[in-house]
Amino acid sequence: MNKIYKVLATASIFALAAVPVAASAQEVPPAAAQSGQGQVQNETKVVPATWGQITNFVNDKTGKFVTVTGRGLAPSDQSQIILAITPETKIVDARGKSVPLKTVIDEKKVVKAFYGPNITKSLPARGTALTLVVQDKSFTAIDGTVSEVRENGILVKGTDIYTSNEDTILLHLADKATILSQDGKALTSGDIKEGTSIRAFYGPEVAMSLPPQAGTNYVIVNTEDTGSGETGNTDQELKAGTDGIVTNTADGKVTVVGKAHDKGGVNYVILSVDDKTQIVDEDGKALTKDALKADIRVDAYYSDIMTMIYPAQTHAGKIVVKKAETVKIEGTVKASDRSSADQVYVNVGSDDSTDNDVILNISKDTPVIPTMGGDTKLRPGTKIIAYHSPIMTKSIPGITNAEAIIVTSDADTVQPK
Repeated sequence: MNKIYKVLATASIFALAAVPVAASAQEVPPAAAQSGQGQVQNETKVVPATWGQITNFVNDKTGKFVTVTGRGLAPSDQSQIILAITPETKIVDARGKSVPLKTVIDEKKVVKAFYGPNITKSLPARGTALTLVVQDKSFTAIDGTVSEVRENGILVKGTDIYTSNEDTILLHLADKATILSQDGKALTSGDIKEGTSIRAFYGPEVAMSLPPQAGTNYVIVNTEDTGSGETGNTDQELKAGTDGIVTNTADGKVTVVGKAHDKGGVNYVILSVDDKTQIVDEDGKALTKDALKADIRVDAYYSDIMTMIYPAQTHAGKIVVKKAETVKIEGTVKASDRSSADQVYVNVGSDDSTDNDVILNISKDTPVIPTMGGDTKLRPGTKIIAYHSPIMTKSIPGITNAEAIIVTSDADTVQPK
């Protein structure tokens, strides 16, 4: 390291210790009080918002959508959300001047994305953007594990939530840093221990020392962590989970779609499987990784701290392999007078034959998974993979209950008039 570099690095470190984190990473709204179904703050209804970067942009015949990833402006707000951009959506800077959406995306600007209260229960949630306020300063965040607690900060090893690059950084906690549990409860710096999983926001200033150093004023702590950096393997510790079907296995990972557990989880998740993962059958007998194959039914348990990309990714703590068989079809949703809001007609094989076609019953519990995070509407022309009950009527076409539907393409869908 040359002398100039040493001076710059040292000066940056001293500046971090003396100056609070940049406003873009430290502004925290006052605590909100609950009143009925609305969130009230100083007797004024709060508009929910997500503070972060735009990590995905879609502009096609279905509309214009952005995915904002970061943190909720209030602890109860979404850390990631897909927002429809409409002609009524305002995109402005802090002074109210209009900013082109392309500029926000190309320059990776941080935004405060305000949206209406009507959002879906999917992951990520979906809603309509009211206003995107473009921030003057930026920040980034790391999902990782505290490998060391020092007097002057915490050393965190993990993954940058925006680039997915492996990262190690020494973070200095600001005097009035907001430290929350994953369910929004206030914590103190003493709750951050070696082995704890956290998500920490920092920047824009980063001292390029070894390791790099920055200040942080917002940390989310996984209080369910066992202290080893990985979630333990008891059902009590593994709060989240998915009861579903393995759709793919590759490179030490399994993809599971299905129904999220009532206590937490998602309906579409990629799970890393290693020697710490407990794999058993329904009787509790230990199994090997070879038991994890595509199209089997499983009950997967994992940590509720996940990478906020689509689909979510995390480590599998426990996987129960079930005996029940699965039935899978591939085809195209077809317009039919036998279709309804609760049923879809599937041209199985996307061919000219109707002998093997199926009508799927769709319930409110049927997960519909768009593989690219797009539309979940099953319009005619939508190509799908569907898992359904082995029980089917003897009619032609047969009628059965859909258990999970994966949307593989919506490029040829027929749009409503």
